[in-house]
This record gives sequence, C-alpha cells and structure tokens, in this order.
Amino acid sequence: MNLTGQVDSASWAVDQLGEAIQQLARCAGMRPGSESSASQQSSSSHDVRDGGAALGEWIELTADRIGIEAEPVRVPYPAVERFLQHAAPAIIRLSESRFLAVLRGNKRSAGLLAPDGRVHTIKISEMRDALCSAIEAPIAPEVKLLLEETGMRRRRRAVVSKVMIQDRLRPAHVGDCWLLRLPPSASFWSQARCIKVPQRLTALVVVQVTQHLLLLGAWWMVGRGALLGYFEKGWLVAWALLLITTLPFRLTATWLQGVISLALGGLMKQRLLAGALKLDLEDLRYKGSGQQFARVLESAAVEGLALSGGFMGLLAVIELATAALVLGAGAGGMLKLALFSCWALVAALIGWRYWSQLGEWTESRLRMTNELVENMVGHRTRLAQESREHWHKSEDHELARYLDKSRMMDRSTILLSGLIPRGWLLLGLFGLASRFTSQIDSVESVAVSLAGILLGYQALGRFAGSLSQLAGAIIVWRQVAPLFAAAGQDEVKGSPLALRNRPADENTSRGSQKLVDAQDIVFRYRERGEAVLRGCSLEIYKGERVMLEGQSGCGKSTLASIVAGLRFPDSGMLLMRGLDYQTLGARGWRRLAAEAPQFHENHVLAGSLAFNLLMGRRWPPQENDLGEAEAICRELGLGNMLDRMPSGLLQTVGDTGWQLSHGERSRLYLARALLQGADLVILDESFASLDPESLQEALPCVLNRASTLLVIAHN
Repeated sequence: MNLTGQVDSASWAVDQLGEAIQQLARCAGMRPGSESSASQQSSSSHDVRDGGAALGEWIELTADRIGIEAEPVRVPYPAVERFLQHAAPAIIRLSESRFLAVLRGNKRSAGLLAPDGRVHTIKISEMRDALCSAIEAPIAPEVKLLLEETGMRRRRRAVVSKVMIQDRLRPAHVGDCWLLRLPPSASFWSQARCIKVPQRLTALVVVQVTQHLLLLGAWWMVGRGALLGYFEKGWLVAWALLLITTLPFRLTATWLQGVISLALGGLMKQRLLAGALKLDLEDLRYKGSGQQFARVLESAAVEGLALSGGFMGLLAVIELATAALVLGAGAGGMLKLALFSCWALVAALIGWRYWSQLGEWTESRLRMTNELVENMVGHRTRLAQESREHWHKSEDHELARYLDKSRMMDRSTILLSGLIPRGWLLLGLFGLASRFTSQIDSVESVAVSLAGILLGYQALGRFAGSLSQLAGAIIVWRQVAPLFAAAGQDEVKGSPLALRNRPADENTSRGSQKLVDAQDIVFRYRERGEAVLRGCSLEIYKGERVMLEGQSGCGKSTLASIVAGLRFPDSGMLLMRGLDYQTLGARGWRRLAAEAPQFHENHVLAGSLAFNLLMGRRWPPQENDLGEAEAICRELGLGNMLDRMPSGLLQTVGDTGWQLSHGERSRLYLARALLQGADLVILDESFASLDPESLQEALPCVLNRASTLLVIAHN
C-alpha cells in the first residue's frame, strides 16, 4: 500500500468525527462519556460539513459533551514534524472530508487510530508529507523546474528542493488541529493518571529500593573488611561492582524525579490558572489587592515546596524503613531498633512544633505583605491626606511581631535539622562501641549495625529536610486551596440542541422577537444583606436600543452583570430567547450576551492587541477575524493608533508593552464587546471617558455593529 493509501485507510470521514473523538479519548485513558452521547453528536455532524468556524465550534462542543476539552491550534509549516511528535492525542484535518486521530507519537513514528479500532503506525516524515502535500503542490513544480535547469544532481536536487519549499512556505500554517485533554475541572488524580504519573512514581520507588539494597551490600562488604583488618581481592572487586551497578539506578531515579516534577508542576500551574479564572466575583471584589498578590506569590511556591518535599519524604521513608530493617539484623538488633524508633518519634514531635511555628510566621509575613501592597496602591492618597509621622506606626508593630516569630522558628529549625540526625549518630555509635569493645557480637553483625546507623543518620537528615518543606507546602496550601477548588467547578453545559441550533432570525422583523425577559429579579451581594435589586423586570426585543439610567448605587451595573450571565439572581425569572441559563449553559449564554463592564472593572492584558480584541471571540484567530478586528478599530477612531504601532494588531500592549491612553482603552473595550458577535451588547458607561469628537466617531460604529444594544448611563 502506498503512502496515500496508508494514511487514508487510517482516516475518519466527517460523519464519523464524533465517534473518532470519543474512541480517541477512551484509548488515551480519558474515560469519556457514554456511547449514546457520541452517537448523538455524530448524527448531527452533517451540520458542519462546510468547515471553518462552525467545524471548530462543533468539535469543541462534542468534546465538551463527553467530558473533555478540544483546544484548537494553528501549526506553522516549519514546525509540523515537531508537532506530530508531541501532539497526541489530537484530531487533525487531512482534507475537506477526512480527519486523522493521532493516539501517540514519538521522534520517529505516530500511531493513528483507525475506524476499525486498530492503531496504524506511520513514520512522522510520511505523515508530514501527507499533511503538507496540498500546500506544497502549487509551488513544487516551479521549484523542480528551476532546479532541473541548473543541472544539479538528482539526489542534491531533492535536498535543495525541500529547503527552498520550506523557506517559501515559512509563514504558512498547516491544516486544522485540535488537542484533546481532560478539562481543569476533572479530578487531579485523573489528570495525573493521563500523563502516567502513578506508573512513574511506582518505577521511582522500585529504583530507589533497588539502589539502597545495592548500597547496603556494598556497605556490608567494606564494613566487614574494615573490622577484620584486611580486604580480600574478591571482596574488593565485588564491592566495586556493586557501587558501579548503583550508577544507572541513581541516574534513572534522577531522570524520573525530573519527569514527574515537570509533569506535576505543569498540571498544578494549569489547574491554579483555571481556578483563578473561575473565582467568585464577590470574593475578588471584597478582598484587597494585597491579599490577591499574596495568593499569587504563594501559588508559585506551593509547587516547588510540595514536589521537592514530597520526593525527599518518599526517599526518607524508604531510607528509614531500610535503616530499621538493617538495625534489626545487626548487633543488638531489637534494642537498636527500639532506640531508633523512639528517636524518629522525637523527630516527628519536633517537626510538628516547627509546623505550628511556621504557620504563625507565615501569617505574620503575609499580613506585612498585604499591608505593604495596600499602602503602595494608595500611596498618592497617603501623600495627600495622611501625616508623614503616622505612616509607619502599624508597619513597625508588624515588623517587631515578625521578628519574634522568626526567632522562634529559627530555634525549631536548628533542632529539626541539626540535633535530630547528629544526635542519633552519636547515640548509635556510642551503643555500638560498647558492644564492639566487649566482643559480644560477631564482626559481620557489627558491620551491619554500623551500616544501619549511618543509613539512619542519612535518613533522619533527609526526613528533617522533607518535614520542613512539606510543612511549608501545607501552610502555603491554605492560601491557594481556593484556587485549586475553584478549578473543579463545572460550567453549566446546557442542552446540546440549544447550543447547536442558534435561532436563524434573518427573516424575523425588528422588535417582534423578545430577546431578554427578566421578571421580578431579586439580588443581594451578601446572604443576609439588603437586596440591591427587588422586583426588577426588563424586556428587550430584537433590534432595540435601550438606555438604562439611574442614580449611583441603584443597581444598574448589577442588573447588567445579571443579564450578561456574570451574576445570578436570588429569585425571579431570567430568559434569553425564551430559554434559561441552565438550558443554554455558560457557552450558549456568552454567545447571546456580551458586556463591556465599567472602566475600572475592564482590563488590557499583557499580550498582543489582537489577543485583547479577540479574547472573547476565538483564539487562535483566522484571517477574517483579524480583518474584522482592524475594521472595527478604524471605525471607532483607532486607525491612527494602529498606524503608529510597528506591528499593527500584533503589537504587544498592556503593562509591559505599548501604553494606551484612557480613551484608547475605552474604545478597545468597545471593540472587544462588538467582536464577540453576540445578539445583545451591553455597554456599562462605556462612553463616559470619550471626548465629544471621539464619541461622535465611535457611536455610529456601535449602532451599526450591535444588533441589539443595552447602554447603562449615569444621570
């Protein structure tokens, strides 16, 4: 079978795409939903035969319904081979109607899951040729003809032709690709299992135990020779061989620790970031910037402390168990074992004391950090309104308290890391010396006991270090636990039919279809607080332009956030196109309503201008997305700004890039809301910061681009 036949035989038709996603997820160990959900998705795949944005949306929806994520990626032409090596599991579009399900990949080959359930192994280079043939076809004959005219040898022409084609197609992108993975809301254990962390941890334990057994054998041999006063040549050779044999095990253990650390560290960062994006709005509102900053700092520390302390703790447990086993087999076995157990208990008690004092020290440190950040944020206010002699009174008090806690913790640290291992070494050697001088035990048993004492010294030192790091991780975890827990919250998925079948209203006249229907809405920010909204009702029809005015604090912005799906009413009815939030789901509601919040609640993120514009639409963007973003920016009066930017829409903006003025930020927020293509656009005082000329230029764009508009304004 030729190359095209091999790849084509492993490809899936568009009608089988839902089944391909579910089969691929199951083979990759993601344990997706039931077969019925896949069949329902597959039966509707004819809706997306035309491809484009609809195809990507359908694939993401199908993956979401079976409990996984499908992340769209654009693969640059030069990076196709590298992508195929590390992409699995992934869905890759081969042609207009055929798709590949990549189950695994390595540097040489990739495994393609075929419709018959078998896995076809195909070379990476052959897969790359199959994916790139359509892009290379227009220019390959031209390059071939050019090289033939040069008179170059045939073998040389093939190499040069490949280089020339790659150079000309460097800016191009290959196909449509979607990476499949478990969502952040999945259990952490399931995510770790998918990246093979349990198997690698088991292998690490086996390697460490084997390494320690080999070291024990080497210690027994050298100790026996030292106590007898001479070394036989055979014993020396055996000792050297045992030490050499431990080297590959030690290298393997180091490699496994690195692989596990990278895997778990990346997984932890992903989950904490997902949790930060799902935090409750009121939790963010009522906690100061200092507390949020402290939480960010602690989230960066918890990964390193937990992983390093965990590995040290695992190794310490293995060494403690091995030391106890050896001590029991050596001179004065049971007595030494009991003494070692009591000393380990003392180490645990000192570790508990260290943990409690570390908690108090961390609390004091975070209190100082919170106050410092809050003072920095309000520094202008302090300069203008607070007497200089009162600036540092509270700071001095907190600093004195912090120093007291630091002294107490330093004493516990000295006891834990210094006294515990060295005290055991002195105690064990003193007991062994008394038995050795009395010649009660044999030389071999004394050698074994000496090895156990030294191994116990090393194990207790490692145990003390792991206790300090694990205690720090537990203390830090208190700060980041809300982020971790928030990541496990599932978005409301809604009904598949409601998500898939967006009403076609081109033939519906303006004002004849009710878009928003809110009746008797009640909302309060605190469970026992006074209601901000009580008995509020609102109706908005398709094509209407509604302005909502009121006094400051009367609940205009709260109502806007409820309609946008950012907050949920305590009671009352809220429908969008006649469907509630549970039916539409989070994804469906965002498609229907887009809000530009007030200026102080809207932000320019550190990234490209295109990302800031299209973050609510689709990423990575298509050419038509970038074109529409530029058109809207120019209609809003941002054309001069785009012309000044060296990289245009790809210019980095935000705190670390191009600085935007107050008015430019306001119009960026307007463009961001308009680009989402929602049926209802909500603008919360978005025109307040625009001068009359900018307002006159931006208003026609908003009126033309927003099919239905709700504007919040202050009296």
